[in-house]
Amino acid sequence: MEAPLGERLAAFSAVVRAHALPFAEAYDHVVARVRSGEAGAAAPKPGDSMLAFPDRAGRVHRLDEMLPRGPVVVSFNRGHWCEYCAIELSALRQALGEIAATGATVVSIMPETREFIAKVAPGGKSFLVLSDENNGYALALNLVIWLGERVRALYLLHGIRLDLYQGNDGWFVPIPATFVVRRDGDIAARFVDPDFRRRMEHGDLRNPSHTQFFAELIA
Repeated sequence: MEAPLGERLAAFSAVVRAHALPFAEAYDHVVARVRSGEAGAAAPKPGDSMLAFPDRAGRVHRLDEMLPRGPVVVSFNRGHWCEYCAIELSALRQALGEIAATGATVVSIMPETREFIAKVAPGGKSFLVLSDENNGYALALNLVIWLGERVRALYLLHGIRLDLYQGNDGWFVPIPATFVVRRDGDIAARFVDPDFRRRMEHGDLRNPSHTQFFAELIA
């Protein structure tokens, strides 16, 4: 739990390969497929303007209202069921105090209904976790991929019900991307990798450049 995020994810991947090989092989297959299709290549890049959060009835969180207070970290995750996302979110919670001290806001976005979003947003000192209905926001950012029949069958066999969690039977998920948005709405940094087993290295509180990076965005 004290190792950098990349090491935690690599260690978990090694355990999956050693003890749950069908999952490791299915993940290799889907990653190779989406890489061959250049998934995520058209996602916004540093210097581009970040799209506003979807305008829906009952929306209470707006990107343009957060930005005047400081940078916004927007992290796309697959869902409460994803172990890799859980590892990333744990690291993000560890980094939250240092990020918040700079005035930055952290938002995680998942394509699940509010019932299941609540499983990763129990309240207390944490960050926002927002529901992206039918992957609408992720689609607008060119981040959505189809898991495929091989992964779908394996997940159903082990009780992972994306149709229940998302409220539809599409079996689409976002690439777990992270964007750091400046106060002017432009993207300062991003991490987009079709291999969901990799994430932006933001959870290492011992990194002395971590605070400086956000401080420079606020200035």
